[in-house]
Amino acid sequence: MPPQPWEKGILARPEMTMDADPLDSRFTQHIYASKENSAGGGAVGGGGCGCN
Repeated sequence: MPPQPWEKGILARPEMTMDADPLDSRFTQHIYASKENSAGGGAVGGGGCGCN
């Protein structure tokens, strides 16, 4: 059952977000994007971020 119109104001509050820490969320997204966007490197370990 979807939320009713009068319940949407409560769900839009900042404390109702799924990410507890916005900085940690951005850090995780950066690592994921660095590893997923990498290409090549057949003989070298690590992801696109340069870590081995």
